[in-house]
Amino acid sequence: MARIVMKFGGTSVGSIERIQNVARIVQSAVDAGHQVAVCVSAMSGETNRLVDLCRQTGALFDLREYDTVVSTGEQVTVGLLAMTLQSMGVDARSWLGWQMPFRTENVHANARIETIDTTEIERRFAESREVAVIAGFQGISERRRITTLGRGGSDTSAVAIAAALNADRCDIYTDVDGVYTTDPRMVLKARKIPAISYDEMLEMSSLGAKVLQTRSVSLAKRHKVKLRVLSSMDEDSTGSLICSEDEIVEQDLVSGIAFSKDEAKITLLGVPDRPGTSAAIFGSLGGASINVDMIVQSRTSGDGKPATDLSFTVGRADLDRAVKLMEEIKRELDIEEVTFDESVVKVSVVGVGMRTNSGVAQRMFETLADLNINIQTITTSEIKVSVLIDEKFIELAVRALHSAFGLDVA
Repeated sequence: MARIVMKFGGTSVGSIERIQNVARIVQSAVDAGHQVAVCVSAMSGETNRLVDLCRQTGALFDLREYDTVVSTGEQVTVGLLAMTLQSMGVDARSWLGWQMPFRTENVHANARIETIDTTEIERRFAESREVAVIAGFQGISERRRITTLGRGGSDTSAVAIAAALNADRCDIYTDVDGVYTTDPRMVLKARKIPAISYDEMLEMSSLGAKVLQTRSVSLAKRHKVKLRVLSSMDEDSTGSLICSEDEIVEQDLVSGIAFSKDEAKITLLGVPDRPGTSAAIFGSLGGASINVDMIVQSRTSGDGKPATDLSFTVGRADLDRAVKLMEEIKRELDIEEVTFDESVVKVSVVGVGMRTNSGVAQRMFETLADLNINIQTITTSEIKVSVLIDEKFIELAVRALHSAFGLDVA
């Protein structure tokens, strides 16, 4: 007997027929003798509909009331799934965030979980193996207001439940049957990864892979929760295991090629080369909650005064605000010019094998050079190399790198 947390996303519970399919998956686990807790998202498209309703009330809506509205999507799905399980003879009940309770910080629209009380669920596991059908994405603050965890928050809810219950694993059911070496819609030869480390999955999630939310992977790593990503549409899916690096017998040099189209580059020309300049520039961006990713600085000489050119990337949604701030900084710091470019993408090579093997960056740069693709910016970490290139080359670059590192399916 194992204790399992199952999480089903919006696509998996998008209709009554799909909820019935989810119920059959849960029933199979119960019949196998497992203790099961289920965490569900709202039906596909429902959260977007609720967000749009909030926006129609006015541009500056109250985030406390926003959370009250958008959390209702999960309330519908937990009730429907619990009723479906009961109709199949499975003992089940629904739990909302405030009923558990999920205690969160006093932040709305993007709260973080502080504690989860699983006492009652564990008592029911022991007495009757009742299935707990839990609403993801939501919690309650110490002020007794409903809170939500931000987009993708149901993944985080599921992992947090698994950690609190000391579950044997957390199964994340989606519309794909695992984690792939890259987006299979772009590279037809992409292959499913049987097992991948937390660190690699964190990098791939943060670099654009949309299989799992970054916060959920980080939480799983911290609490050593084994994750399995698999499809609710494929009964034979074995999925991909996400676990500690030392649990994977054979590590590939490179696990995957990730890419992000959500990039925009800002360049400041003729930045005075003196102490405090960078602090002022990036301090203003940080104060506006604008995340900066790649940064490159090069020394120039103009009019006999020491100066630099400074380029950095931000998310495209933040570009307008960032450019406005830089125009203000330009006047304050006597910067010559501010330019920006939205037609860029970030492509990354990820793999824990880089820790012990050299030559990855060289092979990446040579592959792109052979295709006459110019690299605008480079960043590295212990297990990844990322480059910024012109967006028109994204498919060519990803496919070439996928082949160059031997990731194509045989």
